[in-house]
This record gives sequence, structure tokens and C-alpha cells, in this order.
Amino acid sequence: MKQLLLVGFGGFFGSIARYWMSKLNLTWDFHSIPMGTLAVNIIGSFLIGFLLGIFINSNLLHTNLKLFLVVGFCGGFTTFSSFTNENFLLLQNGQYLTALIYIGGSIIIGILAVFAGFLIANQL
Repeated sequence: MKQLLLVGFGGFFGSIARYWMSKLNLTWDFHSIPMGTLAVNIIGSFLIGFLLGIFINSNLLHTNLKLFLVVGFCGGFTTFSSFTNENFLLLQNGQYLTALIYIGGSIIIGILAVFAGFLIANQL
């Protein structure tokens, strides 16, 4: 139960941070790219890599803090950070084809899923 609360509270703060960062879209326009989302994805990817590097290379941080920060905060901030970390691990392990399929499939199928959901919602 303690672990669920740690992940939940981390996700709560990560989601708030993501919402705040999304406000960049309203103030910063660069060729209509959603800058807030782009910033969240890049920052989240950096943050999850940084935190995992600290956790792997030292015993300074407790497992509960890892749950709060990596799973909770980063997961609430952006699932893209988890996606990029999983692909990094695949590439690090030499699983290049698997990473390519995962990346391509996630992006292409994800876009198709958004389109399908949009079409279905418009039929209601």
C-alpha cells in the first residue's frame, strides 16, 4: 500500500508539472510545434535517464524514492520518458530490430489509434 501511495503522489506532482509546462504552448509558438509537450517529452526523458543513472550507480537513494520519482513523477510528467528509456535499454542490449519495431509501431499505431478514436467519437 505504501508503494502505491508513493507512485500516486509522485504522479500527482508530475501531472501538475506537465500541466504547467503545457502552458508554454500558449506563449511560445515555433512553427505550430506544441512546444510545451515537446519540452515535457525531452525534459522527462532526460530526467528519467538521470535518475536511473543515479539509482544504478550509487546506493544513495532509497527504493521508495525511486518509486516516487521515476515511476510516479516521471510517469505522471510524461509516459514518453518511459518509452524512450525502454528503447534506450533495447538499443543498449543490441536489440536494434526490436527497438525499431517498437518505435515505429508505437508512433504509427499511436497516430492511427488517435485517428480511429476521433472517427468513432464523431459517429456518436
